[in-house]
Amino acid sequence: MLIHGGWSRTRALVFNLLSSATFLVGGVVAWAVSARFDTSWLLGFAAGNFLYIGASDLVPEVNRHRELRTSALHFVAFTAGAGLLVALKAVLGG
Repeated sequence: MLIHGGWSRTRALVFNLLSSATFLVGGVVAWAVSARFDTSWLLGFAAGNFLYIGASDLVPEVNRHRELRTSALHFVAFTAGAGLLVALKAVLGG
């Protein structure tokens, strides 16, 4: 059985594990150098990566649905999530 990209399940799993291991390695390296260097800029970089993932993978998935009810539900969920982030910022300060 082939995955969407034409790879076998085993090959896709191996590459997925290898790419996810870079997260652990990067986290350990950032933690190790954080005592000597300012690593605060990494937070913005990580946030940008998550915005890219959302824009490239999640938004097209949401746009597949054409029913008004489903689109309204997605909009409400998005708005509630954004509102929660704003509320957390107000409560936690920052």
